[in-house]
Amino acid sequence: MSGRQSAAADIRGYAEALLMVAASTIAGLILAPRWGNSAVDLVYLPAVLGAAVIAGLGPALVAAIVSALAYNYFFTSPYHTFIIHSPADVVTVLVLFLVAVVTSQLAASIRRQAQVAAAHAARNATIAGFARQLLSCTGEPEIAETAVRELSTLFGCNTMLVSGHPEPEIVAAAPGGIRLTPSDIAAAALVLESGEPAGRGVTRVDPADWQFRPVRSQRAVLAALGLARDDGARPVAAEQLPLLTSLLDQIALAVERARLEADQREVDSLRERDRLRSALLSSVGHDLRTPLTAIIGAAAELRRTGCDATLVSTLAAEASKLERYITNLLDMARIEAGAVKLRIEPVDLVDSVAAALKDVRYSLGDREVEVDLPAELPLVRIDPRLLHHCLINLLDNAARHSGEAAQVRVGAALTDGDVLLSVEDDGPGLNVGDEVIDTFVALRGSDRTGGAELGLAIVKAFAEAMGADLTAANRGGGGGARFTIRFPRNLTMTATAADAE
Repeated sequence: MSGRQSAAADIRGYAEALLMVAASTIAGLILAPRWGNSAVDLVYLPAVLGAAVIAGLGPALVAAIVSALAYNYFFTSPYHTFIIHSPADVVTVLVLFLVAVVTSQLAASIRRQAQVAAAHAARNATIAGFARQLLSCTGEPEIAETAVRELSTLFGCNTMLVSGHPEPEIVAAAPGGIRLTPSDIAAAALVLESGEPAGRGVTRVDPADWQFRPVRSQRAVLAALGLARDDGARPVAAEQLPLLTSLLDQIALAVERARLEADQREVDSLRERDRLRSALLSSVGHDLRTPLTAIIGAAAELRRTGCDATLVSTLAAEASKLERYITNLLDMARIEAGAVKLRIEPVDLVDSVAAALKDVRYSLGDREVEVDLPAELPLVRIDPRLLHHCLINLLDNAARHSGEAAQVRVGAALTDGDVLLSVEDDGPGLNVGDEVIDTFVALRGSDRTGGAELGLAIVKAFAEAMGADLTAANRGGGGGARFTIRFPRNLTMTATAADAE
C-alpha cells in the first residue's frame, strides 16, 4: 500500500469513528426522555468497540474522548456545556472514558492479532503455492524459469537468476532479453562469493541497477536472485523481506532436489551398466573356461608324448596365462557382486611368495627373480587364497611389462608395525597419475601398454577386502615400477599377541 493510500485509509477510519459516536449520541437523545440519562453512557461503548475493530487503536481512542465529551455536553447538568456540577456525573464521565479506553485497547489488540494471523496465512499460502510450482519442475533450467516468473508476479518487478564463477551468467530472467552492466556483474559475483546481499538498495555495490540476494543451501551458494524496478526504486519493501527470504529457501531446496535426482539417475545408470558388465564377464568367463581347461590338458599330454618341448611349453604358458585372465574376469564379477567370502587365518608370507612363484614360472620365463623376505616378518591374518591371487597377478604384471632379461624383485619390510610386501620390475616405470589403480583403466606408461590392467584392479579389490591396501609408485634411480601391499598393524600376529597380553 502506498503512502497516499495509507493516509486516505487513516482519515476514513477517524471519520467512521466520529460517525459512530454521532449515531450513539442520537440514540441517547432518543432514549433519555423515556429511560433517563443514567443508562445513556452504555450506548457509547458499541461505538468505541466498533471503531477499534474496524479502524484500529487511534480512531478508537478518539471515539472514547469524543464519547466522553458528548455525554458530558448532552446528558449532564448543566446541559449543552462542558461544565459538570454533580460529582456523580463527573464519576460517570470518567468511568465512561476509562471503560472506553480499555475496551478500545482490547478490541484493537484483537484486530492486530487477526491482521497478523491473516498476514501469516497469506504468506504461508504464497510459500506453499510457490513450492508447489517448483515441485512440478523436472530440472534446474525449468526451476529457474518458474522461479523468476513467479517472483516477478509476486513482487511486481523484474527478476533474474544468475550463477557461475568467476563470471556470473543469467540462467533465467523475467522479462527476457535483460543484460547486466559491469556494476551489476560485480554485485552478482560478490553475492555468489560471499553469500551476502549486494546491489541497489543495499550498502554494498550500491551503484548497481539490480539488487542481488543469495540462493543458498547449508553447504554453498547455489545462485543469486536479481530484482529491479523500471523506476529505479527499491525492488522489495522492508516488510516483504521475510517472504522473499522464505521463497529463496524454497528455490534452494528445489535446486538441491533436482541435483540429487540427477545424481540418483546417474547412479542408477552406472549400477545398471555394472550389472550388465558383471553378467557379461561371468557368462564369457564360464564359456571360455571349459575349452581352456581342455587345451591345458592337451598340452600336458603332448609334453608326455615327447613333442617339441619349446612349442608345448609355449602352448601351456599361453593357455595358463589366458586361464588367469578368465579367472580375473570371474573374480572381478564376484567382487562387484559382493560374493567374495573371506577365510581368515595366519599366513606365512614366505610360503605364499614361494607358492605364487611356482604357479607363474612359465610367465616369468628366464627372468631373474630376487626374493628378499626378512626372517623376522610376523605372520599376517588374511585369506591365503586371495593373497595367492594378488601375488600371481602382481608377478604376472611384472613379467608382462619388463624385458626378457629383466629382473623381478619381491621384498618385504616391517615399518611401524605394518608389513609391506612389494613386487618390483625394472621397466620404464609409470607416468604421473598412473599411481591410481582403477578397474578397466590401462596404465599409460610405456611399460604398461596392452590393455586394461584388470589384474591390478583384482589385487586392489582383494587387498581392500582383507583390510590391506595396494599402492603403485616408481622405484626411482634405475627406473621400474613398484606395487606394494600394506598389511596394517592390526592384521599382524605380533599386534594380536601384544593385544592379548
